Amino acid sequence: MTNAPEPWEPGSGARDADKRHAPATLRNRDAIVAVLRDALPTCGLVLEVASGSGEHAVHFAGAFPTLGWQPSDPDPAALASIAAWRAEAGLPNLRPPVRLDAVGDWPAMEAAAILCINMVHISPWEATLGLMKGAGVTLSSGGLLYLYGPYTKDGVETAPSNLAFDASLKGRDPRWGLRAVDEVIVAAKAQGLDFEKLIEMPANNISLLFRRV
Repeated sequence: MTNAPEPWEPGSGARDADKRHAPATLRNRDAIVAVLRDALPTCGLVLEVASGSGEHAVHFAGAFPTLGWQPSDPDPAALASIAAWRAEAGLPNLRPPVRLDAVGDWPAMEAAAILCINMVHISPWEATLGLMKGAGVTLSSGGLLYLYGPYTKDGVETAPSNLAFDASLKGRDPRWGLRAVDEVIVAAKAQGLDFEKLIEMPANNISLLFRRV
């Protein structure tokens, strides 16, 4: 496979006004980096699915300068934000964003790792199934799929704040909501992705790590 998906280019150039701000990024990015330091390879391409504002991509590319970082998103406003943050950062290992809808066709590339942060609960279940299918094709052998966000666990009481969050998500879109860890593991296994570990994170979030067989 090729490592050169077509980049998304803003029509009028990246502008500061295009930059979005996600407050949660500042709260969780260093905790995520601490997990990734033990999980990522030392070289290769990292694809971030649903990059959102682009703030994570800039922070991670700076923290892991020997890795190539490929942000992506299906939303034109998010792509503009990513491009603006990228232009400001000027990091040589941070690539221009590409359009990628987890449910649709993925750009042709081979990735050593795929990151997906806070998408699984703010999307229909079909997006998670598409993520697993795309990861199964895109990851190199032994490649990492890293998920971060709030989940539920069988036999473990869900934090009241997460229950309230789940209700608010379903109120916005009944197809959204916190997913059960076991269901995510089953979906990954069906695409040749073995569950490696679960790591408890601050603020009732979870890191899930998978490896392509």
